[in-house]
Amino acid sequence: MRQTLRRNFAMRSVRVFSRQFSRDEAGAVAVIAAIVFPVFVGAMGLGAETGYWYFKQRELQHAADVAAHAAAVRYRAGDGLSSLDAAATTVAVASGFSSSSGELDVSTEAGPPGGKVTVVLSERRPRLFSSVFSPDPVILSARAVAQVTGGSKACVLALSASASGAVTVTVSTEVQLSGCSVVSNSTASDAFLMRNGSAMMSTDCVYTVGGAVTTSGLTLSGCDAPVERVPPTADPFASVTEPDNMQIQQLPCRSLEYISDATYTFDRLPSGQEAIRFCGGLDIKGNVTLKPGLYILDGGDFTVTAGANLSGSGVTLLLVNGAAAKLTGNGNIDLSAPTSGPYAGLLFFGSRETTGLVHEITGNTDSTLQGNIYMPTGQVAFTGNSSVSGGCTQIVADQVVFTGNSAMETCALSSDEILVGQSVALIE
Repeated sequence: MRQTLRRNFAMRSVRVFSRQFSRDEAGAVAVIAAIVFPVFVGAMGLGAETGYWYFKQRELQHAADVAAHAAAVRYRAGDGLSSLDAAATTVAVASGFSSSSGELDVSTEAGPPGGKVTVVLSERRPRLFSSVFSPDPVILSARAVAQVTGGSKACVLALSASASGAVTVTVSTEVQLSGCSVVSNSTASDAFLMRNGSAMMSTDCVYTVGGAVTTSGLTLSGCDAPVERVPPTADPFASVTEPDNMQIQQLPCRSLEYISDATYTFDRLPSGQEAIRFCGGLDIKGNVTLKPGLYILDGGDFTVTAGANLSGSGVTLLLVNGAAAKLTGNGNIDLSAPTSGPYAGLLFFGSRETTGLVHEITGNTDSTLQGNIYMPTGQVAFTGNSSVSGGCTQIVADQVVFTGNSAMETCALSSDEILVGQSVALIE
């Protein structure tokens, strides 16, 4: 009996101890859970936030990529930094970039063959769950670099955006362009126009923003057919500043006799630029050798009389207030542009302030011109029996016309390259 009582007592003691131990274990688990669960939830929250910021970083990088490409397209067109910045900002915002909480920086690097455009984006965004650990915002940044590459050299560029026949080759003209192409920025369906079966032109290629109308007289060595619908080609001298007209008027008016004297000196503009001003036109007669410098033709026509000989190196002829070049006689011309200074590469420079002028090279003129004939708001017309050879000439004008029995040999200047057909690609 006593043994039975002892057994029963022992069994009850075991059961009581087991129940007490179970209660103690449950309490320990609750304590551990209370400690671990916030850490577990925090880890999940940080993991989700990390993924979110990674997604936003990729989104910002995409915005930087497309913004750099857009800015490079404008750079290829010759736009300034403000236009590049506007293009990059518009495209970046459309791609998710927040201009109100971020910054955008655009920079350019010139150089062969076309240059680079770099866009850097940064954003400051408030933290989500991680704000428990740090009050500082999350800073995201992305960088992209686009490069303008390739392109063919051009030696004839018509700047007009809409003219029919902005580059015209007609009648019995024969034009030979050595190692370079012809470009028309016009959107017209006949931006490049050949209108007569006997007209002939040989060149590397023809590029037009609009269309091209050609004949069998066109010979292309660098492409199978004219390349149409290309982006406009930038004016290579758009950044060249003209002397202020009010300052020009302060220079004395000189005559042909003045520069016929070998000891003549240059006058000085209020800006400090040295120049000589001719008023009401200038007709070159006899033998005239120009010293290096800037010659301002203020109104009237610049002509070279039959039998005259005009020569000079490092020369820029600036035509202002309606002055026009009329090289219509049988004179001999041998001129070259300066290779340095504010007018480097410019042989003839027609003022942007006067529009609609026609600058003619006609008659039996035998010319050697080394440099650019730059008439951004006028037409350059090679007519009659004109001949330009022996030099390396580029023509940049609102419109260019080859007609009559003109024969012209020209080439692209290595120091003043006009590139057309360039491509834009992301490189970083």
